[in-house]
Amino acid sequence: MSAERRMRAPGGAVVVTGSSGRVGSALAAAFDAAGREVRGVDRVAGRWTSVVADLRDPRERRAALRSADVLVHTAALHAPHVGRVADEEFRAVNVGMTAELLDDAARLGVRRVLYISSTSVYGHALVPADRAVWVDEHLTPLPRDVYDETKLAAERLVAACGVSAVTLRIARCFPEPLPVRARHLLHRAVDVADVAAAGVLAVTRPEVTGTFNVSGPHVFQREDCVALHRDAGAVLAGRAPDVVEAFRDRGWPVPDRLDRVYDSTAATNAFGYRPVRGVRELLRDARAV
Repeated sequence: MSAERRMRAPGGAVVVTGSSGRVGSALAAAFDAAGREVRGVDRVAGRWTSVVADLRDPRERRAALRSADVLVHTAALHAPHVGRVADEEFRAVNVGMTAELLDDAARLGVRRVLYISSTSVYGHALVPADRAVWVDEHLTPLPRDVYDETKLAAERLVAACGVSAVTLRIARCFPEPLPVRARHLLHRAVDVADVAAAGVLAVTRPEVTGTFNVSGPHVFQREDCVALHRDAGAVLAGRAPDVVEAFRDRGWPVPDRLDRVYDSTAATNAFGYRPVRGVRELLRDARAV
């Protein structure tokens, strides 16, 4: 960020943990573009990482938080680590480190916390019975593994931390083969650029607290759930015939059943989140290559 923009930046620094990761780096870039001073912290170097440190080290953690106005916490062990990393390590990193980070943030005068969680915390509640599951914040999480358990435990710490805080449960957003990504963007994924936009919006509304789903611009409605479980292709043909045509032109199967749809309406109503990068944008970008 230029010196002129730093002079215009409101408040203190935005500290982004996990700033070398996919989501953390996208959030850091978005806050920088919004004119904020960004201090990225990660164990590995990266474009947006100015502090290479392990946040379990109290001295490093407190130094990183000093003079910060906002804490954006994305650093964690993730679902792919399940089975490869001991459960005790999951709890130490995702819960213990989060608790220590929040305590230090409160003592050092941080005024706003943004925690990045995952829709994975809904766990077993995502399994359909006779209809697709409509996944909004009223759905009770039923964790299925240590990742889900520790992310949900960290959410509770954030909610009780005594600092104005908001948690975003973000949908699937990691790189995948194009056909897989397109299918997921129909109903249960989000583009990382939309995640970053949601993060900036949530931080700039300090009166907004609580937990919100962040997913893509999906075409389905709640009343579609029964039909999506029986014949998703027919529902999709009615809601987005252009997408069905694009799938068929590429030789991709049109899904015959969908198990869930993520709903971000609460985030839209609370802080103006409006995702813009859905399956149509993915297909448009693929045509341009």
